[in-house]
Amino acid sequence: MSISNEALRKVLLEIEQKSAFSSQQLGIVKTQLAAKHRESRMLQLTANEVGVLPQGTQLYEGVGKMFIQTPSGEVVDRLAREKQALTDDVANLEKKRQYLETTFKNSREHMDRILRSAGPM
Repeated sequence: MSISNEALRKVLLEIEQKSAFSSQQLGIVKTQLAAKHRESRMLQLTANEVGVLPQGTQLYEGVGKMFIQTPSGEVVDRLAREKQALTDDVANLEKKRQYLETTFKNSREHMDRILRSAGPM
């Protein structure tokens, strides 16, 4: 059973669009992952610096254009919560990246298989 050239072109175009979309989304996810890793590193460095300060050291957090004195325990807790949120975000982005990579790979394989089975046009 042979597929008409028009139907074949339509299927190839659809697969090509899906592949291009996956590739574009993959680039976006990789950029987001890099940003999350940088943010995570900054949080870790901040937590390390706050951790070595003597007990009772006054800490100030920026809020808009002003600074508010905050107990060190609250700062450490906030940093831990932010770190956990970033870890969750990274895990979700990694799942999305794997899905997009699989989709892209499968689209390319389907396109190659269709082109090989169709022969010369």
